[in-house]
Amino acid sequence: MYYYNPWNLDYKQPFGAVKVGQAILLKFDANQTQVEVKCIIRRDFGKRYEFLMSRDESGFFTVTIPFDENAGLYFYYFEILEGSDWEQNKRFYGSSGIGGEGLLYTNENDIKPYQLTVFEKEDKAPAWYRDAVFYQIFPDRFHNGNENGQVSHPKPNSFIYGTKSDTPFYVKEENGDIARWDFFGGNLRGIINKIPYLKELGINAIYLNPIFSGTSNHRYDTNDYLKIDSMLGTQEDFQELINLLHQEQMHLVLDGVFSHVGKNSLYFNISGDYGDDEGAAKNPDSPYFDWFKFENYPFDYKSWWGIKDLPEIDKDNESFRDFIYGRKNSVLSKWNDLGIDGWRLDVADELPDSFIKGIRENLDRYSEKILIGEIWEDASNKISYGTRRKYILGGSLQACMNYPFRDLIINLLNGNRSCQDVAHQLMTLQENYPKDIFYNNLNNLGTHDTERILTMVGKENLPIAVSLLFVLPGIPCIYYGDEAGLSGGKDPENRKYFPWDDISPEIYDYYKSWTKKRLLENSLKEGEFSSFYSDRLLGILRYTDSEVFVEVINPSEDEIKIDYSEITFLQKFDFMPKLKDLLTEQVISGKSNIDLKIER
Repeated sequence: MYYYNPWNLDYKQPFGAVKVGQAILLKFDANQTQVEVKCIIRRDFGKRYEFLMSRDESGFFTVTIPFDENAGLYFYYFEILEGSDWEQNKRFYGSSGIGGEGLLYTNENDIKPYQLTVFEKEDKAPAWYRDAVFYQIFPDRFHNGNENGQVSHPKPNSFIYGTKSDTPFYVKEENGDIARWDFFGGNLRGIINKIPYLKELGINAIYLNPIFSGTSNHRYDTNDYLKIDSMLGTQEDFQELINLLHQEQMHLVLDGVFSHVGKNSLYFNISGDYGDDEGAAKNPDSPYFDWFKFENYPFDYKSWWGIKDLPEIDKDNESFRDFIYGRKNSVLSKWNDLGIDGWRLDVADELPDSFIKGIRENLDRYSEKILIGEIWEDASNKISYGTRRKYILGGSLQACMNYPFRDLIINLLNGNRSCQDVAHQLMTLQENYPKDIFYNNLNNLGTHDTERILTMVGKENLPIAVSLLFVLPGIPCIYYGDEAGLSGGKDPENRKYFPWDDISPEIYDYYKSWTKKRLLENSLKEGEFSSFYSDRLLGILRYTDSEVFVEVINPSEDEIKIDYSEITFLQKFDFMPKLKDLLTEQVISGKSNIDLKIER
């Protein structure tokens, strides 16, 4: 019999990612007399190391391995040499592919190795951030705070919807380009007016989609990084918003879009809106010319994902770096000095690691600022443009948008993933991420880039999805209008105007109950995490030294009485006897969840 499980401290210490200079203790169970065991470690795309393991007094093969080289990913497995010198058989033990307990391989080329993340340094988040319940606002679609309800400074060649209840619709050219941008007229004054609503909901932090001058309604086509879009208001409005939020102990994070700009921007200016001699597309001598890559000047240029509205910027250009975060009057410095509390980096995996480090160094000159990256996959092993990314290994991102959690929740509730699979995937993510990053990640059920959660799982499953948003480790973020019962498919349907006159009381109350619980329950904000499962139940544990919060999910249609003997725990705890007493014969209705607590 051979056995190894990195989630069990009897086999690997410490659990999960380790810091440069830290050693790990590995134990491998080989219940045979004539056997030799080695731990094989491969540096990511690099050197292979062999460590001979020795039997300890308990019969385990053990080895202590110091990781005193550079931060990065390491992959490991075990080589087993069976038999005597004259008759030997070589086998291998590696990951099963779903984490935890592994399996035997006969061919070394077939092995799925275990991942070990080695990070450079811890990335603590500001205290306010770990206590936060976020709310994402798409500014044009939230609220118009003008007294007369009129839209401020409508843009040329655009249209305003007839009613706030209209479904967003794109008017497109034959080639698919947007012919006319559409607006509802939400603005900063509207956010200011709704601070009491957000407070009542239990929100204490806001993430704003772009607010800088742009042509489109989403404003990811930045025209001027140093100006508030006139449809949204003025810099004075923005400063008032910050001041009022801080007076209410609330915080504000901005969207930083530094991969590309708008084709009509001050920096590119293909339309000539900023003059016939300004911008890279109008003047080869422009100070911005080297920010872009032209193939046939001026109309053939490199653009983001081939979208000609979005000329792509060369992020290695020193002038651009200096403009964004380098010099004293940089983009970041301007808005940081006004008092914002952090940045969310758009398409962070398309920004060079050194660029992200430069942004972080700028933020570190201030106190209590957070840096979050938009990453859709497991950020620990992401490869982008042929390069393994290092942005969560220390001194760069402090958190990522947790799209993997969203995918797991939706697939569980739609019957596409089993409770066992979800439990294993959650533990694998915990194992792969540095601890600070794992607990700092910004969790979401939907964003401006995804379908609405109500549309994805239906009203029957929505309460379970919301409970997981708040119980799982990380910082919960509500996409504006989800708590009101907004539905919608892909963009633009997911960007409807907030239904202020038609908020669903049932859905709102459910969100509100969870925001309050999140703010009150210390274990949900600071607790450690683990999971358990049975054939039809998923369990989440959040625990501190003094208490344990237990969430049990029943995604099936049937009422289930818990049989403790059928539960599989992925880790062992000293509170297991109390947990057994708590869970035994609990009854959970179909499509439902219960939360329980025990004192340690």
